Amino acid sequence: MKDFMAEFGVLASYPANSVLFLARLAVAYGFTMPAMMKIEQIKATQTWFESIGIPFASLMAPLVSGIELAGIVLLTLGLFTRLISLLLMCVMAGAIVFVHFQHGFSTADNGFEIPLYYFLFLFVFATFGPGKYSIDCLVFKEECHA
Repeated sequence: MKDFMAEFGVLASYPANSVLFLARLAVAYGFTMPAMMKIEQIKATQTWFESIGIPFASLMAPLVSGIELAGIVLLTLGLFTRLISLLLMCVMAGAIVFVHFQHGFSTADNGFEIPLYYFLFLFVFATFGPGKYSIDCLVFKEECHA
């Protein structure tokens, strides 16, 4: 049984890089619409940030928008994946605290379920890296393990 589990572990690891690649693309796609809305309506985003109590809203609106936009590009390419994942985790933590937590967990009630899932995926990228299908792997060889 021990040999079977060892073999199963090896076989199960083969698609790891493909899974990380597809997960990076899915998360990047998920940030696209919210990021574009914030960027296209930056003044409205700043006003909204002020209305929900985000400190330094005039600074945070373009900062959050920029991080999200950079996240789309960098996650798609697999470039500086760990760094951008940490920054996006901060954005998701802010979204949970300032926007969604008061509504509970359920997505149906605008709760924090979806931002939590994004946070967890980003935590995986920050922990395990982008996998071998990434620019990080080409440039920084230590990022290739998965």
